[in-house]
Amino acid sequence: MIAILFLIISLLSLLFLYQGTGRDKKLLLYFIVWQIIVGILAYLRVFMDYPILFPFVILATFLFLIYGIRAVTIKHITTNYLLANHVLRIPVELILYQLYLEGVIPKLMTYEGYNFDIVIGISALIILGYQLLTNRKLKPKFIWLWNIIGIVFLLFIVTLAILSSPLPIQQLAFDQPNVALLMFPYCFLPTCVVPIVLLSHLLWLKKNALKNTNL
Repeated sequence: MIAILFLIISLLSLLFLYQGTGRDKKLLLYFIVWQIIVGILAYLRVFMDYPILFPFVILATFLFLIYGIRAVTIKHITTNYLLANHVLRIPVELILYQLYLEGVIPKLMTYEGYNFDIVIGISALIILGYQLLTNRKLKPKFIWLWNIIGIVFLLFIVTLAILSSPLPIQQLAFDQPNVALLMFPYCFLPTCVVPIVLLSHLLWLKKNALKNTNL
């Protein structure tokens, strides 16, 4: 059941990215093809048997992120859909906690540890509701501050996830390492959900910066 729910979240993140970027079919296609490749490898337990390969997967995912930042133009960006991607951080945190209870990720990656991402998810839900109900735009300084904080929180938990993974650079959680992200379907967290969340932050900042430059 948890795996099915996580698959739904991954698909929703792709849908919200598609809508938030003005229905950029090329970017969506790249992400889908990449997720199919990663998913097949994870399903065949390739990453569990050879975890040293996973950093190369993350590096390739980072290239998709760079492409997305450069390819999407501000006139096509719809911030409400980008915010919807951040709202997905709430159920993701609940799933991470369940994975901790199942012994496949360390406690430090949950909201009972050092993962504060759920705060950003809740605030995104409030902001989205505000924009939908009032049809008013947020102040540029607030947009800048909120997105920067969201990025810092995200990069912090990503760092913890890397340092607690069964890799040569592992520094944390040796008693309960982070192995879930090497498994299907949770491999989509670092290759789909997280990069899309980060891209949603960066695209909103891009729109906010260029919009203010043109004023």
